[in-house]
Amino acid sequence: MRSDLASASAKSKPKLAVVSPFIDKQHGTERRVAEWISGLADDFEIHVYSQQVEDVDLSKIVWHRVPKVFGPHLLNYSWWFLANRVRRGWDRRFHGVRPDLVFSPGINCLDADVVSVHVIFTEYLKRRPRITSPLPVSSWLRIIHHGLYYRLIAFLESRVYRDPESVLFLISQKTALELEQHFGRLGPFPVIYLGLDLDTFNPLRRDSLRRGARAELGYSDNRFVVLLIGNDWKNKGLLTLVDAVALLPELPIDVLAVGRENAAEYQIYIRSKSTGPRVAFKPPRKDVDYYYAAADAYVGASIEDTFAQPPAEAMACGLPVIVSSTNGTSEIITNGLDGLILKSPTDVRSLSGMLRELYENVQFRERLGSNAAETARQYTWERNARELRLILDQALRRKSGMATHTVAQES
Repeated sequence: MRSDLASASAKSKPKLAVVSPFIDKQHGTERRVAEWISGLADDFEIHVYSQQVEDVDLSKIVWHRVPKVFGPHLLNYSWWFLANRVRRGWDRRFHGVRPDLVFSPGINCLDADVVSVHVIFTEYLKRRPRITSPLPVSSWLRIIHHGLYYRLIAFLESRVYRDPESVLFLISQKTALELEQHFGRLGPFPVIYLGLDLDTFNPLRRDSLRRGARAELGYSDNRFVVLLIGNDWKNKGLLTLVDAVALLPELPIDVLAVGRENAAEYQIYIRSKSTGPRVAFKPPRKDVDYYYAAADAYVGASIEDTFAQPPAEAMACGLPVIVSSTNGTSEIITNGLDGLILKSPTDVRSLSGMLRELYENVQFRERLGSNAAETARQYTWERNARELRLILDQALRRKSGMATHTVAQES
């Protein structure tokens, strides 16, 4: 009898289709989607349309695998955008999979009922920095490829974000102005900031890993290590960070940049500086807290960033954090209390002054880190799931009301 009730309960769950090219806990947006799926599995029958799924309990969802095309990212993205629509149409017609809602984190389809806005590429293209120093041909080919990819997404953004039928929610409030400026979409929009795994990211764990991480990375106790994590280092502010540290040649400051990018063009840029800092380029790893443990401060002077996960994780670990005002993480920071906010992401001298203060004023640095950890404790994945559940419930009621209104008009 109990199993029959459980089965009936499962059948009564609303169906949610989640459309995302890949899902794991190693990337910012994809980490959020993995956590959201896990938090919503008890309330929704979740159908995931994706090319790759990791770090998710597959017994709680239905994964509809979409084939991947190997080659340039632009090619695979174009294929993905068409293929997931075809796969969903096939499942609807021949397998009876009729979702009550389609959810897309970003630009993955034109028919999403609910879209989470993580970055607006139209705005990023306007702000995107340029490297003027000589580069190898391979770097220029990559830059051109990225430019074409960003322009394609910017074109699709104009279709998705202008659609008044879609429900949009934000990862930071700053995006609301960009939606209005570029697409004429007016709020208010619900905002879900970030979630954090506080069992992994906390000061005690950071302290326990610190000695081993620094030794393995080759940092002595007297070096001051400034960390930056993310892809597209130009957008994340690496050039500004390098220039700021170059203004402090007398201080033992090292830069640790973590990401998947080719470091060649940045190494050329660093060598062009007369007082170029020591910069180590490292690949991502699943135990990213290893890098936070090795660092003394985190800098995210992003040109355009809706809400970067690494600065918030660094805060949870008790690191002093500097972010730009164009980085949505600044919305959870009180300047001078639990972090520092750089007004302009390209203000090299101001960033240099902030770094000097962090290095020279140990008490200030420790107070910022302690307050940052306290601020971060309120942002949990459980809170994220509750907030998203409310948005999806409202979208269901809205869609149901629209369907009822249409039927009434037709009758």
